[in-house]
Amino acid sequence: MPDNGTLLRVVELKKYFPVRGGLFSHSDRMVKAVDGVSFDIQRGETLGLVGESGCGKTTTGRAILQLQKPTSGQVYLDDVELTKLDKESLRRLRTRMQIVFQDPYASLNPRHSVETIIAEPLVIHNILSGPALHRRVGELLEMVGLNPAYGRRFPHEFSGGQRQRIMIARALSVKPDFLVCDEPISALDVSIQAQVVNLLQSLQEQLGVAYLFVAHDLSMVKHISHRVAVMYLGHCMELTDRRSIFNNPLHPYAQSLISAVPIANPKLERKRQRLILKGEPPSPANPPLGCVFHPRCLLMKDVCRVEIPKLREVKPGHFVACHLADAEGHSKIPTSELSNNE
Repeated sequence: MPDNGTLLRVVELKKYFPVRGGLFSHSDRMVKAVDGVSFDIQRGETLGLVGESGCGKTTTGRAILQLQKPTSGQVYLDDVELTKLDKESLRRLRTRMQIVFQDPYASLNPRHSVETIIAEPLVIHNILSGPALHRRVGELLEMVGLNPAYGRRFPHEFSGGQRQRIMIARALSVKPDFLVCDEPISALDVSIQAQVVNLLQSLQEQLGVAYLFVAHDLSMVKHISHRVAVMYLGHCMELTDRRSIFNNPLHPYAQSLISAVPIANPKLERKRQRLILKGEPPSPANPPLGCVFHPRCLLMKDVCRVEIPKLREVKPGHFVACHLADAEGHSKIPTSELSNNE
């Protein structure tokens, strides 16, 4: 894992959305989409962010970039606190942080040529113009594996995988230090997903850019990430390196996620025991007291009902938000509670 110093630091990040019942109605209820998330990302590192739909992954990425203003908390890019910047200062800092959106079909202007789309950030920030701008667009297209001549074409002439490559080229045009990849492969065919992930890895090695890689596909997260953060109902439940999270998850929720990852060997898959959670995730507008995971946890104790567990380091580099977790694995689900695939 890269150890080139901390690039991004997120401290107790929260993002709440008000609940409105009608046009003129008022409510004090809040949807706690992100509720006290903390982590850091090293230069040139990929942090995978995983969890169920609606757990706050995308909102976390957008709040970090200040595309959605956080309710509270701090976000530091190097020593600059993004949450306190005015609009002009934040605009100047946009060249250092960019995003690749989830849907390549909805994220490109159909009326603009590919060259115009990729060149737009360079024009907005007054970085290049004229022949130098045209050359830079050609270099970016080559960098993502596309023919520079494609710059004259329009988005509808490309496949989903090619459009995603165009979005990556646009994001990298201003040479950012940090990139939020918001489920960049979920809308693509399985055969194309690995190509895009391999491209992102290659570009990271070439450019030294750091990624926050938001995804559902744990096998892809395992492939591209140096470390992995597991979210549930707006909280970070576990944070560690990819080997530890897949070989020795300590939080019961992380254990259930990892047990759901299919194994390519059919014989091993049939013999494997899985942890199947009961019930559905609570609403973020009405989260349970104490640990948000306790209504579905097979190890739940009385303390879990009333006290929110802090994300703490139980062994070097391994952080867990669980009252029962420790280095000896006391938060492991008993074998008797697991289900067999056979």
